[in-house]
Amino acid sequence: MNKWMFLGGLLCATSAMAEGRIDLKANEQPLPVVRDEAAIAKIPSSYKFVEPGTLTVAISALNSPPLALLASDNRTRIGSDPDIARLLAGSLGLKLKLVPTAWEDWPLGITSGRYDVALVNIAVTEQRKEKFDFATYRVDSLAFSVKTGSPITTIKGSADLSGKKVIVGSGTNQERILLGWNAENEKAGRTPALPVYLTDDASANLYIQSGRADVFFGPQSVSAYKAALSGKTTVVGLGPKKAYVATTTKKGNQLVYALQAALNGGIERSEVQRILARWGEDGEGVAQSDVNPPGITYP
Repeated sequence: MNKWMFLGGLLCATSAMAEGRIDLKANEQPLPVVRDEAAIAKIPSSYKFVEPGTLTVAISALNSPPLALLASDNRTRIGSDPDIARLLAGSLGLKLKLVPTAWEDWPLGITSGRYDVALVNIAVTEQRKEKFDFATYRVDSLAFSVKTGSPITTIKGSADLSGKKVIVGSGTNQERILLGWNAENEKAGRTPALPVYLTDDASANLYIQSGRADVFFGPQSVSAYKAALSGKTTVVGLGPKKAYVATTTKKGNQLVYALQAALNGGIERSEVQRILARWGEDGEGVAQSDVNPPGITYP
């Protein structure tokens, strides 16, 4: 999938929101899930769930629509990631426990056994594959967003970010890309970008709108959602890396194959596609879930 196909997916998601196809109230209702005996059969007999009979899943603690957000009761977690978690648990005949988690905490939570699975919009990288197993369910890109009306109209490479204040998350792929581009700028004698590290969506919005930051660099699904919902931001470019987004489990415990089977069953029944469509992520689905596909690499 090339960048233009990613851009098509972004425009499709933006169009879905602009046409009012995302109904947050309706999306508070869980979708039906089919118990999948073939997937259940792949649960390793030696695997011990964090809580017996329950799939404990780490999801983003941040308000990051359409991936994860609070419902109108200000308590229930909804979004495409919680929906995928419900599909996994239901398919595997398990109860579901969602654990809101900071991005920085999911790796230790998985390796220490606090969660069975992490669903925090985690992209497969070659480095992460050394410690974790992945079963893919989406293809995502990263996007650059600016305040609507900003003089920044396009971002295609490192020179376009020279001297700009760019919001990124610590320890993310976008941070790695930004730091790599800063090295390019310094080598070329240009002023590097200034990373702005924020951990909550409200602060990011405030920084962009007040001019305390010039650019937000994050998942394209989040950027498209924001742009279509409020009109206060505009997507002006896509990142250079393709990302397979995947369920994440501890390396070698073999649970990944049950998750893969549950996802493939959901794809065959169009359940995964329905989840992505109702959150404006049309065009981001995979034809089948793959275990540990080639991941993003960095120089």
